Amino acid sequence: MPAAAAASPRAADAVAPAERWDADLSRADGLNARWAGGGLRLADRTPHAVTSAALDRHTPVAEGAYLSPERALTRPATRVRAEVDADAGPDAAVEVQVRGRHAAGWTEWRTAGPAAVFDQPVTRVQARVLLTARAAGATPAVRAVRLTADRVAVAAASTPGRVYRVYATRIGLVGGTTANGHVVTSRDHFAALPSRRSLSPRGTGDYTLRVCTTSGSRCEYAPVWDVGPWNTRDDYWNPAAVRENWKDLPQGRPEAQAAYQDGYHGGRDQFGRTVLNPGGVDLADGTFWDGLQLTGNAWVDVAYLWTGTGPHGVIGSGPLNLRTGPGTGYAARGLAATYAHVPIQCYVIGQTVSGTYRTTNRWNRLAGGQYISHAYISAVYGGAAPRC
Repeated sequence: MPAAAAASPRAADAVAPAERWDADLSRADGLNARWAGGGLRLADRTPHAVTSAALDRHTPVAEGAYLSPERALTRPATRVRAEVDADAGPDAAVEVQVRGRHAAGWTEWRTAGPAAVFDQPVTRVQARVLLTARAAGATPAVRAVRLTADRVAVAAASTPGRVYRVYATRIGLVGGTTANGHVVTSRDHFAALPSRRSLSPRGTGDYTLRVCTTSGSRCEYAPVWDVGPWNTRDDYWNPAAVRENWKDLPQGRPEAQAAYQDGYHGGRDQFGRTVLNPGGVDLADGTFWDGLQLTGNAWVDVAYLWTGTGPHGVIGSGPLNLRTGPGTGYAARGLAATYAHVPIQCYVIGQTVSGTYRTTNRWNRLAGGQYISHAYISAVYGGAAPRC
């Protein structure tokens, strides 16, 4: 998002009436979070009970997350604030984050205290509550969360998606649990970034990466389902005004890369560990081996697709081959994972394909001259794609 999204306008700046509602925490069905004793609490407070597959297993943290139902707003809003009634203590933390949905899809998750401001109006809002305990006896509890949405003046959104060259590592950890609750399978297809701001809920591709080899010969569209490598609060793709930590680093440069290459932060990550590689993205085995056909850690070009605009198709059945032309006889140049959101430039008429959702001769053209059959697209949002 552009820097304007980091602003915190005063209440007097509001240009539309506010809408208020309470999150129903008693219906919590979250990841290691439950309603008990009049509050939302960790189901298991033991450190390491629920943690990202990419985190160091020696990090003394127990985590839980509650995801609220989506709220359809009565009028579009650009700001959401949260009032929280909670107990935490020195060894625990409570954070409320929100995201909004507009024509092009979901925004990133933003901390709602004091306010989350979006760069364009949103019509739906979803909240999540993060609970953290750094000691076995810590008992964070949230009694109530009240949300307020209104509209304030913000700068216009940028249109192109951001692309940066970063170092990719392989996740592995088959059988482990990711930060969104997904259990890692053999040759799985997803990615991890070192910030929860772009973490997709399980079974969605709300935040999708396009990861390509530096030659451009292979690409994969993969949903972000985990947090890592190294850090967990480094949204390096955002400008300094928005970036959560390490604001003095250039946009697009991960803290781990700066630590490894330049000795930044004493060569250590946010947990004090010595950084052993410049990792800026983690790739599941299927994405790493099959999508990109990598044999070892490597530099890749990553597009953070939620920062762009325009029509996006949802891959309903994958991994789906990316073809060099509109037919199955054309060479495959990568994969699109199930749930991935792929930006559609336009469509052409080609080979008729009977797929999971329809029989059609429509092929969608993606960036880089790649094509996918519309027979496997479960939905399109952000407007209708034109004919090429």
